[in-house]
Amino acid sequence: MADPTTGDLIKAKTIASDELNAAVDAFMEDPTVRLFRFASGYTVDLAAAVKASRHARATLSEPTAKDGARRSAVRTAILLAWPLME
Repeated sequence: MADPTTGDLIKAKTIASDELNAAVDAFMEDPTVRLFRFASGYTVDLAAAVKASRHARATLSEPTAKDGARRSAVRTAILLAWPLME
């Protein structure tokens, strides 16, 4: 698979959904966190993934957005990111 997204790696079961949840938790706890390493050896820059998502940026900057909407936007941004293999 050439240049898979995090979502592609989840579908291929290379990355577990629990790991994705942990990545979302890590970003929500510290939005400046950069590299998140999955057990498979792939890493994703969480801050860059969210910054690249217009929807995630808009949702996170909306003061009335609920926590569930914020987490969903971050999750989607991470799913669309291209992790690197280390």
